[in-house]
Amino acid sequence: MLCDPVTLEIIRGAARAAQAEMEALLERTAMSAFIREKKDFYTALFDAEGAMAVGSDLPIFGDIVAPVARHFPLETMREGDLYWYNDCYGSHGAVSHSNDQVFLAPAFHGGRRIGFVMGWAHFSDIGGLRPGSISSDATDHFQEGIIIPPVRLARDGVIAEDMLRIFWRNSRFPAQSQGDTRALMAAVRLGEKRLAEIAARFGADVLADGFVQLLARTERTIREKMRACFPPGTTRFADAIDSDGQGNGPFTMRLALTRTPDDRFLFDASETDDQAPGPVNLLMHPDVPGMALGLYFLQGEQGQVLNAGAPRAIDSITLREGSLLAPRAPAPLGLRGVTMMRLLAALHGLVAVARKGEAPAAHAAYVIIALRGQHGDKPFLMSDGIGVGYGARPFADGTDAVYFVAQENYPAEFMELTYPVRLRRYGINRDSGGAGRYRGGCGVVREYEIMCERAMLSVRIDSVVNPTWGVAGGLNGGSGRALVNPGTERERLLKPLSDGTILTRGDVLRIETGGGGGWGHPFDRPPEAVLADVAGGFISAAAAARDYGVVIAAGAVDAAASAASRADRPPHALFHRGRYRDAVA
Repeated sequence: MLCDPVTLEIIRGAARAAQAEMEALLERTAMSAFIREKKDFYTALFDAEGAMAVGSDLPIFGDIVAPVARHFPLETMREGDLYWYNDCYGSHGAVSHSNDQVFLAPAFHGGRRIGFVMGWAHFSDIGGLRPGSISSDATDHFQEGIIIPPVRLARDGVIAEDMLRIFWRNSRFPAQSQGDTRALMAAVRLGEKRLAEIAARFGADVLADGFVQLLARTERTIREKMRACFPPGTTRFADAIDSDGQGNGPFTMRLALTRTPDDRFLFDASETDDQAPGPVNLLMHPDVPGMALGLYFLQGEQGQVLNAGAPRAIDSITLREGSLLAPRAPAPLGLRGVTMMRLLAALHGLVAVARKGEAPAAHAAYVIIALRGQHGDKPFLMSDGIGVGYGARPFADGTDAVYFVAQENYPAEFMELTYPVRLRRYGINRDSGGAGRYRGGCGVVREYEIMCERAMLSVRIDSVVNPTWGVAGGLNGGSGRALVNPGTERERLLKPLSDGTILTRGDVLRIETGGGGGWGHPFDRPPEAVLADVAGGFISAAAAARDYGVVIAAGAVDAAASAASRADRPPHALFHRGRYRDAVA
């Protein structure tokens, strides 16, 4: 080994710091709210051959460098080069919907290529059928905005501005797009500089060996954890998304993980339903299952990083072309987040089956609304991603009000200063978390009053027909919904996956998001914890009695009544969705 254990940890920490600094620069200099406020971005560092060595804990990406290398061989790259793409089908799912822009640059030291750095961010509007470029009405990928195949945006540091002008011209908000592009390029250039500094400090050979060790350590750790989790033979799990927004569905994902006698791991999703006419298809890169399972198995492992070693722990990936997880072009992909979030929960379902319930319950798919219109003499686009509840774990309650990973809900003050809305209510969606020994996380309630003359609304909510499952005795989580003018004679319930609803000045939009499933039998939750949840607004007194068997009177637990209620303990099975069952779908 050229890189000793102490140096390895210093390199790991330095690479992590560089990656975090890139993200901080991007967050602070981008113009669009979805990057700056929502933090919908990602950075990573790669070795000289293009394997991701250090990145954020975001398990939805594939091989980022390979799509570029297919058109621009690595040996032809030079210092100052910058590459760019958002082509989902052309990258084989390395990026999975067109709003996500990938900027990639090789890093050099002493004339030698030492690695790559990548910045990725969601651009709010890149053209397409509707403002925001994402709509449940889309019927093909070309309706979801401009498609950029892997191109060389800069050679020897000179940027091809004409390419950018074409891109910006396709946006309804070109100034915002320009600002985001500049921020993303600046973050990548910063990463180049930091990676070169690490190589200058330790030497290119030591850095290369350090990255090799980090990759091998991740693969080795995950393989060991998978051997401890999955018995020999095949473990199966299936789950479904509700619809595609165009009257079709549900669509079921069927997953199988086989451990062979010689400890090879084979992942098979070929029995998944056919692709959808609507835009919920997920063009899943073969690296994604390994990245997602890797994130689960690395939790609590100090010093480990999620990198390309994770997908190497799975020896074979089988998908079926034309299915929901491997659609044929030009199937629309814009709302692939619904399927992605259900897939990540289904991978936890595989673990739950293998470990007989010792795994997290299901989480809801984050909710997105888009409000588009004209206010004064300017167009506006408010894309608001709204948090949901995450599944309870075998050791703790689920997390409340989470959008996705580290991404955040918009603050009320920001929304009211930026868009023609007034936020009338923002709080926890009571009783949305699945009951259990550990409670599922709760979703949120947001109410917007429309302050412009007319606006068009798009809504994306899943887990209504198929709510998040509970595990090991825990109950399923609650569902979300979208209401206009709630509590009035003009109240109407919107379709959970829809576009084109017209709202006018004074209308009130109420969004309720779903919660995560519970873990463990609800009657095993300490009465004091149930009482605290009632006091905190997470569950109602009625739900405490109905689901937990805890009777609360005058702000205190009625011990005798609760003991009598809990004496009639209902039996349970491994999963719960509407009723206890041994399998979800």
